[in-house]
Amino acid sequence: MNGKERIATAMQLGIPDRVPVMCQLSIGHYFLHSGVMPLDIWFTTEGFAQALVNLQQRYQFDGILVNLHGRAPDWEKHVDRIVERPGETFVWWKNGCYSKVPHNDNPHYYQADGTRYFPTFEELDPEKLFYIDPWDLTDISWPYTWGLEGKEYNHDFPPWCCDTLKRVKTLTGETVSVHGEVFSPFSQLLELLNYEAALMGLIDDPEKAHACLNALTQGAVALGIKEVEAGADAIVISSAFAGSGFISPRYYEEFVVPYEKAVISGIKERFDIPVYTHTCGGIGDRLDMMMASGTNGIDTLDPPPLGTVELEEAVEKTKGKVFLKGNLDPVNELLNGTPHDLEKAIIKRLNLAMPGGGFILSTACSVAPATPPERIKKLSEIVLEKGKY
Repeated sequence: MNGKERIATAMQLGIPDRVPVMCQLSIGHYFLHSGVMPLDIWFTTEGFAQALVNLQQRYQFDGILVNLHGRAPDWEKHVDRIVERPGETFVWWKNGCYSKVPHNDNPHYYQADGTRYFPTFEELDPEKLFYIDPWDLTDISWPYTWGLEGKEYNHDFPPWCCDTLKRVKTLTGETVSVHGEVFSPFSQLLELLNYEAALMGLIDDPEKAHACLNALTQGAVALGIKEVEAGADAIVISSAFAGSGFISPRYYEEFVVPYEKAVISGIKERFDIPVYTHTCGGIGDRLDMMMASGTNGIDTLDPPPLGTVELEEAVEKTKGKVFLKGNLDPVNELLNGTPHDLEKAIIKRLNLAMPGGGFILSTACSVAPATPPERIKKLSEIVLEKGKY
């Protein structure tokens, strides 16, 4: 089997030739280890696509998650000047704003006065909402526009939106499983308003919050369909801020589940393709509700102390219903653990979750920027020895 076939089999709850391996890497890790310059990764379609493929090949991953959209090919015409400083680069734009690009972390876009822009909950008009991409070059704008030219695209997406996904498919052929990403409606709302303001909106005006989430659902469905049309083999719903550290099970059931269910069913109405859910942190108390959305799989499964998922319990609760991906602690085991402890941790996950299929070995959430590449390679090396069916 190749990587694409291996992951497809696992996502269908089948038994491949061995356990697939596929981790999400942090942007900072690409900056430090892909061999592509940070500016090229963040501002160009070609740069990020090449970084994705370089590290997939280096670590022998079976799949790639394309978690940044394509970039406008003429972005450089908006640049006033680029200033290099130790450990970071500043891109000053002709509009007076600037982007700060750390060489080991996520970039951000700042107003001329050094602040980041977020609208208020009161400003929002649900009828003007469609999709919020917090990793667009300008971070957040309202009413939401794409790119530095500030175009709205009339409840649609820019023509270059899926170019990175298309480029990765070209570079990998049909040998690697390539996944697209859409932000869940709930995560979009939190990113648009900044977290505290959005959470207060749920309490102060739940009716308006539901109207906003309904609108953002339509955009998530449309983007997922667009990514499948561009060649995605699966779609992940990024629902990072829906664990118990943010909202209670009651609020999760009200403000997250119905909208993720609608995103999943909306994509599946058009395409028979796996759609799965990525949620970080404390999800041990809501696995049943996550499955109620109709998701095909659950990603991250953060173990204590990062989260609340004991893999043995999760396997028992989900076996035969959804595939599982994750659970290896990216901080305490992968980054800071000894080589011996890391090997034990990987084998432990294989022993718990690989029997019967439906398991993808991965870290719980992103691999930290400073993680040594030789540690990440251990996942594939150990799977080749211990993860064969």
